[in-house]
Amino acid sequence: MKNAWPVKAHAVGGRHYRGEMVDQNFDNYSLEYTYADGTKFLYNGRNMTGAKSEFASCVHGTKGSGIVSTASHAPGRVRLFKDQNPNPRDFTSDNLLWSFSQPGQSERNPYDLEWDDLVDAIRNNRPYNEVKRGVEASLVASMGRMAAHTGQEITYDQVLNCEHEFARHADKLTMDSPPPLQPGPDGTYPVPEPGVKKDREY
Repeated sequence: MKNAWPVKAHAVGGRHYRGEMVDQNFDNYSLEYTYADGTKFLYNGRNMTGAKSEFASCVHGTKGSGIVSTASHAPGRVRLFKDQNPNPRDFTSDNLLWSFSQPGQSERNPYDLEWDDLVDAIRNNRPYNEVKRGVEASLVASMGRMAAHTGQEITYDQVLNCEHEFARHADKLTMDSPPPLQPGPDGTYPVPEPGVKKDREY
């Protein structure tokens, strides 16, 4: 979004019912990312069997709204609307300003397009490197997760220079290595304590 990365994150999350799950994750996360110009990017997610499931991205502006993607991005069904009610099922109403899919066009799967770019670069001996973008995207995801797990506002620079190791000695792991995070005597893993543990996830 915006051809830039957010500069900070504020978030909440919680554990509700875990059953026999012994992990350290929250059941739900709600994040507010902020860009350098003050623009907000909101993320909401949950991992609850039986709850409403949706994987989509929408935008809202002063002159309307839009759908960035639906159905896990495949297909995206990208559209712009006149009001603040982006409807993934609206393809024909007067509220629709623009739609990517025009008569005679079909929308390609973005995951297939990624492979097309990589294979084309290999076949034509052209440089193709997504490492920087992938690392930065992972860093922003970790920034949001750490904001939720610590209860603190976390900046891009803070998470980039954080001394907390999310997976200790990950560069030395082998198939025979013990997991970086070990369970306690009761068989469960340490869990986040927002506001208590402020400089580490758990």
